[in-house]
Amino acid sequence: MILPTVVVILAIQVYPAFYTVWLSLHQREPKGWEYVGLDNFSRLFRMGIFGESVGHTIVFLIGYTTLTLVLGFIIALLLNRKLKLSGLYITVLFVPWVIADIIVGIVFRLLVVPDYGLLSGILQNPAIFPPNGVSVLTATRPPSWFGGFPFPPAPAMIYLIMASAWRALPFTTLLLLAAMQTVSNEIIESSRMDGANGWQVVRHILIPLMLPTLVVALFSLTLGGMNGVGMVFSLTGGGPGTSTEVLSYLLYVLGWSQLEFGRAAALALLIAVVNWALILATLRITRVEERNQ
Repeated sequence: MILPTVVVILAIQVYPAFYTVWLSLHQREPKGWEYVGLDNFSRLFRMGIFGESVGHTIVFLIGYTTLTLVLGFIIALLLNRKLKLSGLYITVLFVPWVIADIIVGIVFRLLVVPDYGLLSGILQNPAIFPPNGVSVLTATRPPSWFGGFPFPPAPAMIYLIMASAWRALPFTTLLLLAAMQTVSNEIIESSRMDGANGWQVVRHILIPLMLPTLVVALFSLTLGGMNGVGMVFSLTGGGPGTSTEVLSYLLYVLGWSQLEFGRAAALALLIAVVNWALILATLRITRVEERNQ
């Protein structure tokens, strides 16, 4: 009865996983595939763009997860107040989640294209962004504050973070809203009777009680941001230069632009290790939450 399902899983998950491991240990030569052991990993680590991509990935993940969690928490607070037409607001809020990454990237790119982009007139106005305005898609990254670490990021990276947060905001908001609605009103009302203001209720009651959900949301956002490549592909293409080339996009470049399948497979395994670590951490936290309930 379950044989068809097992065959499908073997075909689309198990076989590609083992084939990726095999590819990471081989290199394509004119005479065929040659076993090179861990040489693909060492070559990957020696690439200057690899270290740069790690820095870009860290900057992107920190900005993306922070912005999405903060905005999601604020919007969840507003929706939790039982506003009129809350159902309509939630429906409208969920629209970005059903749009593909590629489409979102194209739309956000069209907004800032020089000359005819909807926002290009504002961004390139010297009075608003002195001295010469900002061209999001072409402006280079400012000088680094920390040696070779890519911070502050290029305007394109900041724009990529904002676009990615916009798309991920609906799911995060609904997740936090669901956790917020499980907090008993009696606890909040008792705290207000004791003199707690709104900020103190959020800081000392809502956040501690929602902490497991917040951590799960954080890991979920990190996992999605670590593997997402559609937004980078359609919005910035890794540019200008390499200022938005994160690890997932570097994987695409190695595999499909440079046809370096061995190094691409090695990078895929490294990303998979990070993914497994995030998944195991999420499962551990959810188990702790279940035991505490």
